[in-house]
Amino acid sequence: MTRALGAWHAAIVASAASLVIGCSDEAADSTMTVAQLTDPSTCKECHVQHYQEWSASMHAYASKDPVFRAMNRRGQEETNGALGSFCVKCHAPMAVERGATTDGLNLAEVPEALQGVTCYFCHNADAVAGTHNNPIHLSNDATMRGGFKNPVRNPAHRSEYSFLMSGASPESAKLCGSCHDIVLPSPPAPPSNSGAPVHLERTFSEWQASIFADGDDAGAGLPCPSCHMVPSPAPFKGFGPAAEKAGLAVGSRNLHEHLFPGVDVAFARFPDTGNAAEDEFLESRHRQRIQYFLNSTVHVKEICVHIVNVDQTRITVMLENVGAGHLWPSGASHDRRAWVEVKAYVDGQATPVYESGAIADDEDITSREGRDPDLWLFRDKLSGVGDKEPHMFWDVTDAKSYALPVAVTLVPTDPRYFANHVSRTYPLSKTATIGAPPDPARLRVTVRVRLQAMGFDVLDDLIASGHLDPAIRAKMPIFSLYPNAVLANKPEVIGPHPELRRLGEVSFEWSEAVRNSGRFDAVRNFKDGATQDCIGMKSPQSE
Repeated sequence: MTRALGAWHAAIVASAASLVIGCSDEAADSTMTVAQLTDPSTCKECHVQHYQEWSASMHAYASKDPVFRAMNRRGQEETNGALGSFCVKCHAPMAVERGATTDGLNLAEVPEALQGVTCYFCHNADAVAGTHNNPIHLSNDATMRGGFKNPVRNPAHRSEYSFLMSGASPESAKLCGSCHDIVLPSPPAPPSNSGAPVHLERTFSEWQASIFADGDDAGAGLPCPSCHMVPSPAPFKGFGPAAEKAGLAVGSRNLHEHLFPGVDVAFARFPDTGNAAEDEFLESRHRQRIQYFLNSTVHVKEICVHIVNVDQTRITVMLENVGAGHLWPSGASHDRRAWVEVKAYVDGQATPVYESGAIADDEDITSREGRDPDLWLFRDKLSGVGDKEPHMFWDVTDAKSYALPVAVTLVPTDPRYFANHVSRTYPLSKTATIGAPPDPARLRVTVRVRLQAMGFDVLDDLIASGHLDPAIRAKMPIFSLYPNAVLANKPEVIGPHPELRRLGEVSFEWSEAVRNSGRFDAVRNFKDGATQDCIGMKSPQSE
């Protein structure tokens, strides 16, 4: 669908730390009206930190995103308006709830208080009536619901405990997931190939089938907020009063982050409050949190060099989805582009003797399909009417996932135990080799796992149709995952092994320096008719 809908963000937040304060279990008469509570700027009066974080998040940006607006406008045109509120009811749910828009075409005129996914939309929810396409029901009263049972009373507004807002409760995942699972209605989409509706975005259902959900298989019990709403790190406070204002006597509690980091970013200065220094700090903070978050999701578990002969090798790379509670990438996986970059260097030369997945920062990775026979690309592939793969979801008849699987069991004897491990051998052709000696003193193999929230091919399609400003393209970042960046910056590690600084620039590498550091596993085995020299990660090295 669109970036903000798919971005992580474990939206529809599960922490009510921002809104349930006080010193009694008794419900108080609200001193605020529904209209006041509907406006996020009202929350800012007492919940400054949570407001600041939210204001820089993709929730706040959801209805302002130019890619979302371009895609919605094109969808309305190409379906003759049949798209209706399908997109906007997740990107600006309060605007739909209050009747300020029916199709999102007038979002530029919608009041600021109704833009994006707001405090009130999450904290006033009293029920979730389904699993997808935003079935969230609001009580539309002056009660703000949260995850604290005692105390709940406060002098500002009526407060109430809700399982939907308790980050430790599986119910909280329903609130998040019901907007992050998208099933296509037909019409406006054409009839699906299977006859069943196309499940286009599946983050919630992916989580439900994983070890991160509660279950009989010793599930980890980690709902969306467990990853996307951790206690706020410095310089924000991770523990303290949920609300601060003169006259309030509020106890200290865990303060959960409201940035909801995923992979999506804003394409303009956001937030834009008029305080340039604060806006720049919040924008930068959001990018930092995305990078930190991504570093903990997918690791290069192992790199193996196959010894063909003294001058020829083959390379196997194994990835492991260690930290994402769903497939990777997730959300709008049909728009996201994730891939593996592999390079082999000999004798310290700057130019690799072999590479795959290596592109310029402004290059469309899908343009390498066919030209790079070894390209390892993770995404959903779509089918539509006719021969051309559709970029726009209202043309989709089927979606097939090529994403990295999520862990589904903690039982080592279960055949699915390694489901979240996938590997690929380079070159893909079994008869091909790489002209490089399998000598760790001479050969260095680097791997970068890369991720783009929305592919250039999708943006180019919107630009070509005249719906998107071409300047947006250059603002779409490509993230690389650096799970060993923290290790690479530790003086006590770098001191005896200065070459390990390179681990702050790649996801992992096979080299003599890494082997000799003692920080990683090194093993030699015999497989598929050849000796393999492997180096692997012992455990996650990120913070």
